Amino acid sequence: MQRRMTISIDEAVYQGLIKVIGRRKISRFLEELARPLVVPDDLEAGYRAMAADTAREQEANAWCEALLMDGMNETR
Repeated sequence: MQRRMTISIDEAVYQGLIKVIGRRKISRFLEELARPLVVPDDLEAGYRAMAADTAREQEANAWCEALLMDGMNETR
């Protein structure tokens, strides 16, 4: 369920939001910014789901190990 709210912001911030984000996308942008800070369970659930994906975890580990090996071969 979505709720409406009224907020007050500086005119320069408002104009910047319109210019960068777009007039009809401000609510979504602000919600996506705020959600991880005020609804931490969603973030934790996301991390748990990612960790449960064993194929993704194996790929991520292989990628990290390859990066580590690349760094060891560089001269200083």
